[in-house]
Amino acid sequence: MKFLVRERVFDIGDDFWVTDEQGTKVFWVDGKALRLRTTFELKDPRGELLMVIRKKMFKVRDQMRVERDGTTVATVRKRLFNPIRDKLNVEVQGFPDWEITGSFFDKEYVISDEEGTVAVVSRKWFRVRDTYAVDVNTHRRDPAGDPALVISVAVAVDALTSDD
Repeated sequence: MKFLVRERVFDIGDDFWVTDEQGTKVFWVDGKALRLRTTFELKDPRGELLMVIRKKMFKVRDQMRVERDGTTVATVRKRLFNPIRDKLNVEVQGFPDWEITGSFFDKEYVISDEEGTVAVVSRKWFRVRDTYAVDVNTHRRDPAGDPALVISVAVAVDALTSDD
């Protein structure tokens, strides 16, 4: 299932909606401005908190945690310098790790694990500069099929790679 992420450029706090292909608002990404560390909250359309995405401070490699109900469910980590290709790793609690490869600058990358594709993130389908799609493999019955988790990982990837 495709989800469209429409970022609002120059918005204080980096708040934006994630919609489905029909334009229905599915998730609200609420960027928390004026915090010591980068923090986002993923909420449903009613405002119920689903996930918290926050940057871990003082680490050798940049990383962000994705938390549900106060428990870390995934950690997105930058790899140390790799001149061959861009790559991030995602440790998913209790499940095989995910690997993210592609062009983060162009928002053209694939999230996968040993079972196959988790999601494809692409901007090429859109003319609007700050819109990209996250095509989640919702047929999976493990965490890779959880749209809230996959969207949270995509938000973390965007935050970790935006200054590169």
